[in-house]
Order: sequence, then structure tokens, then C-alpha cells
Amino acid sequence: MNFELPRPELASRDEEIGRCLACRQTALTELGGLMPMYLSLDAGGRVRAMGPTLKKIAGGVGLGQPIETYFEPRRGWRRSGAMRVPGPDGAPQPEILLGKWRVAPGRRIHLWLRKHPDIGLRGSAIALPPSSGGGALINLTFGVHLAQAVRCFGLTNDDFAPSDLAVELLYLQEAKAVIMAELRGLTARLEDARAAALDKAMTDALTGLANRRAFDAEFAGAIAATRAGGGGFALAHLDLDHFKAVNDSLGHAAGDRVLEDVARILREEIRHEDLAARIGGDEFILLLRGDLASERLKELGERIIARLEVPIPFEGGLCRISGSIGVILSRSYDHPSAERMIADADAALYESKRSGRARCTIIRPDEIGGGLTPRDPRA
Repeated sequence: MNFELPRPELASRDEEIGRCLACRQTALTELGGLMPMYLSLDAGGRVRAMGPTLKKIAGGVGLGQPIETYFEPRRGWRRSGAMRVPGPDGAPQPEILLGKWRVAPGRRIHLWLRKHPDIGLRGSAIALPPSSGGGALINLTFGVHLAQAVRCFGLTNDDFAPSDLAVELLYLQEAKAVIMAELRGLTARLEDARAAALDKAMTDALTGLANRRAFDAEFAGAIAATRAGGGGFALAHLDLDHFKAVNDSLGHAAGDRVLEDVARILREEIRHEDLAARIGGDEFILLLRGDLASERLKELGERIIARLEVPIPFEGGLCRISGSIGVILSRSYDHPSAERMIADADAALYESKRSGRARCTIIRPDEIGGGLTPRDPRA
């Protein structure tokens, strides 16, 4: 018996199959436009189809391959035979069977790319009817890995569904990054301006040395540290000799040049931890940290005076000055105070002036009452 169908019927069947395949392809294309990151799995957990964007990031798709070929199932996926998680009401949740995996329809599930294990996807699944072979349709998105995925795969607006807010969120994220960078730059500029203003407020404009405000702050800190048992310090009060004569004979520009040279000498003679400050027209004070020996302080003072006496050329002339210095040490006081130490340093300076100028005098507090008196401000 010959069971071969008549030729017209075979042709009709082939046409019907062709129409079905064409309809299926059209449906998949339209589904891909609506859900470019969909994943269709059969009841055995094998890939049936993918949206165009998901194909791009999965790295080449072979239909019929197990899901594990392209993705690593994580949260929301339960292996067949594992303990079933009850729903909110305590009753067992309905599940979709996908080979060795089960997922709950409508619940969030997570997949990670095999070829890019640092990029994860999230989505939810619905069950496909038994008439189509069962399985599940899963719609996926990048979630928190959106920006990373866009950079990694070169994704554009065309790779996302028209209704997907991913691109808008990405624009907002990029805009936020630009704004935050600008804010950081503004904060840095404001901090630089604040530091510059603070530095200006604590610096003598002509010489670049610390001013009286900066000295007072450092001096108070040194006294507090000494009272608390920290290291001692010395004060050296310097007043220029013959500076008025330079101003009167060569002008204030020459005087400014002299003050700048004095500042340079002081910076070169003191250590990094010490402080040199200009506290008046031609008055300077040094805060010398540490318990320095009197002999060493004397040598420092005499060395500074010797350098001050080197003539300074200015517009064809020579500026000739010297200096008188008075020194006191914090260790000479049981309870050092700013007022007393400044007054005693001033008295030591006056003793240098009274003894012929161009001298460095170191005194103890108990010597103040023994004939040493604070200097006359006009000296």
C-alpha cells in the first residue's frame, strides 16, 4: 500500500510550514523590537531564542544550548530537588520547570554573563503554554550594571526598548558625574582660595615672613606645649640698626630692599621647624624650638648680625645696616607667659642697644631686676 501524499497536498503542507516559520520569525523580530533583551527557554532549560541585544552581549548564540552555556543562574533560580521556598502566605509558590532549574513566575531572577562575569542581569519570567512546548519567556535588564555594560559592549539607544528608561538613566548618571566633577573642582578652587587668603592673612606682604598674627598663634602654641611638659624654645628679638638712615638717604624703596634681604637671611639661618616673623617696621622675632644651648644661640645671633652688616647694593649706592638681638629661653621660667617673655626679650634687646648695638644678648628673668630695663621704643 502506498501512503505517499498526493503532490498538491505536499506542496500545500510545505507552504503551510513556510508560512508558520515566517510568522514565527516575524513574531520573534517584533518581540525583539519590543523586548531586545528577552530570553526564551524550552522546558528543558535550553535556549530557544534571544533578543538582539542579549545576543550581542552573550557572544554568539547556538540555539538548543543549555542556559549555563551563556549565563550563570544565581538568585531566584532553584535547582530541581532543592528545598522549595514558600510564598508570602506560607503556601508553596508555583514554579516553571526548566530542565534542572525552576523559577517562580513574576519573581525577580538574576543571571550573570559567562564571558563577562562582572556584569549581571536581572529580570522576571512567565510560563509559556504547553501548546508551544512549555518553557519560559524571561525579560532581562542590566540594573546597576547599566553604565558598565554600555562601555563594555558599545551599546546605543537602538539596543534598548523604546519604553526602557535605561538610556535616560544613563544620561542622568553621566550628567551627575559631570556635575560632581565640576563641584569637586569648585570645592578645590574654593579651598585653594581659602588657603591663599589664610596664608595672606598670616604673612607679611613685603618680606613673605610670618606676620604678628601668625607669630602670636605659634607663640601661644609653643607656650602651651611647654606648660604641658613638651620641649622648650627660645625667643630672639631683632631690631635693625641704622635702618632709618637708609630710608632717609636712599628712600623707602631702598628700605624695602633691605627688609627683603633681612628676611632672606633669617630664612636661611633658621631651621625648618623654627619661625621668623616681621612684627614691626624694622623689627623681627625668631621662635626657635627645642632646648638650645645658650652658646649655640649666641653663635646664631652673631652669625645673623655679621650677615646683616654686609653692604646691600641698591641703584648705584650701598645700604649699610646692622642689628641688635635680645634672646630669652623658656626654660628660665617656672610658668612662662607670653606677656612676660615678650617684655624680657625686649629688655634683652635694649641691653644690646645700650651696650653699643650690633650685639646679641641672652638674659635670664632674674636679671631683669638687676639693672636691665625694657628699651625705650625710640631707641
